[in-house]
Amino acid sequence: MSMRVVLIHPDIPQNTGNIARLCVATNCELHLVRPLGFSISDKHLKRAGLDYWRYLKLFIYDSLEEFISNLEGNFYFFSSKGQKTYTSIKYEKKDWLIFGSETKGFPDIIYHRFSDKIFTIPMFGPVRCLNLANSVAIVVYESIRQIEGF
Repeated sequence: MSMRVVLIHPDIPQNTGNIARLCVATNCELHLVRPLGFSISDKHLKRAGLDYWRYLKLFIYDSLEEFISNLEGNFYFFSSKGQKTYTSIKYEKKDWLIFGSETKGFPDIIYHRFSDKIFTIPMFGPVRCLNLANSVAIVVYESIRQIEGF
């Protein structure tokens, strides 16, 4: 697939581990932007990713500024604060699918600088947001559905 999944300041190692496994299963790259709320060697992170870590295409950025300076091509941010739905995007291979922290969302600069690039997954019940790993899976599989014609 070669989509690029980005987690900006992820907090929960189990979510990142599940997302890493999803990236291996779908041939996506995983990009992590520090600071992280855990160590890369965290046992919960490793357990959630099982024995697939050796297959993961992993990239780590030391700061949001470093990540943004490397951002090129099509990119989309996903947040419960988005006004447009994730299904309104026409996905292409090599797109950047960018998700914020489980506890804080995106830093304010993202909401201000990229307001036209923020999308949401509709929710109909009384919840603030979906689990990060679930959100990433929904968006990744929608992009696969569109690109591969499933």
